[in-house]
Amino acid sequence: MPACPALLVAAPASGQGKTTVTAALARLHARQGRRVTVFKSGPDFLDPQIHAMASGRPCQNLDLGMCGEADARWRLARAARDSDLILVEGVMGLFDGTPSAADIAERFAIPVMALIDAAAMAQTFGAVAHGLASYRPGLPFAGVLANRVGSPRHSEMLRASLPSGMGWFGALPKRAESLPERHLGLLQAAEIDDLEVRLDMLADALAASASVDLPAPVVFADVMSPAVPPLLAGRRIAIARDAAYGFIYPANLETLRSLGAALCFFSPVAGDPLPDCDAVWLPGGYPELHAAALSANDRLWSSLRAHVAAGKPLLAECGGMMSLFEEIVDKAGGCHRFAGLLPGRAVMQPRLTALGTQFVDLPEGRFAGHTFHYSKSETQLVPLCRARTADGRIGEAVYRRQRLTASYVHLYFPSAPESIAVLLGA
Repeated sequence: MPACPALLVAAPASGQGKTTVTAALARLHARQGRRVTVFKSGPDFLDPQIHAMASGRPCQNLDLGMCGEADARWRLARAARDSDLILVEGVMGLFDGTPSAADIAERFAIPVMALIDAAAMAQTFGAVAHGLASYRPGLPFAGVLANRVGSPRHSEMLRASLPSGMGWFGALPKRAESLPERHLGLLQAAEIDDLEVRLDMLADALAASASVDLPAPVVFADVMSPAVPPLLAGRRIAIARDAAYGFIYPANLETLRSLGAALCFFSPVAGDPLPDCDAVWLPGGYPELHAAALSANDRLWSSLRAHVAAGKPLLAECGGMMSLFEEIVDKAGGCHRFAGLLPGRAVMQPRLTALGTQFVDLPEGRFAGHTFHYSKSETQLVPLCRARTADGRIGEAVYRRQRLTASYVHLYFPSAPESIAVLLGA
């Protein structure tokens, strides 16, 4: 049975600094020569980019709802075989959501380190820590780390407030560097020019003020990765990847490669033409923030129109789908001309319009996925079908024209490898 030191970094709520501290831990241990594998709870795209940079190794998602327990189990086992430390960043508050970060910790016996923003509290810190540790009997709770602490004296007060016997991982000062954000979360790793410097500063702050010992080993089930037939052998798939199209699950790329596909990446923002390919994937991202450059890339849009007219597959997700409409209306009300492969337009909204796990029954098979967007589509196109939420409510529309498939849902390819092979195959 593979065993590896492991820790799940959780918090009472969002905004406490989970990503910052997880990345700092990963960078600190990686600098000491350890092989650190980081996972992100939930269907997040942005935090894994930060953690991959911090650890120097790919970061994948653990989500019992979208990915499923079997997927999580073999990925953890694989990581345990070739890592010196496994870190899992939680999502939202420790017990928030169904399933939650606490469910992952309990299901796989991963100890929880609770990160608590202590900037505006003293002895109440101990009460919050006690509540997190005792709310669910049986939760493997390892201890707490205080974030945004004002002084050594403040740190002493926080530690003294803890219940007897509770683990203390230390404290991070307020001055520790943070990571920049925008409306869908953190900036993408490639957009943060000084990310390496920030990560090293965070690791230094952690080393100076917190415990950096390895946690106890966790024994994981001895599960091997599932065999995937090479159904896409000889197929060349073009994937948009840049500041406008960066919402890509690393597991999706791994699945395509396991299916035998050759992947070629291109940047629509940089004006790249469409590579010679058999299929195209336009992932989600921020096309509205790069509308001027994208709307000027006529060569790409005409190539995509010819690609679809030739009966070749095109999968467009969220921002990718937005780009296929005739126009995108940004938050300031400006209209930008786009591909025109789908009638209508995508309009940015002031508030979040959809969030959550959804399941899609396509003719090719059933996929799990996730939706998270600040825009709405206005189109007369009749959907091929609609996704469903986990509790059966009607979800996002899925549009299809010839071999073009478009939706706000980000598909998780490992949920149906053979089906994605049909969707993108000959």
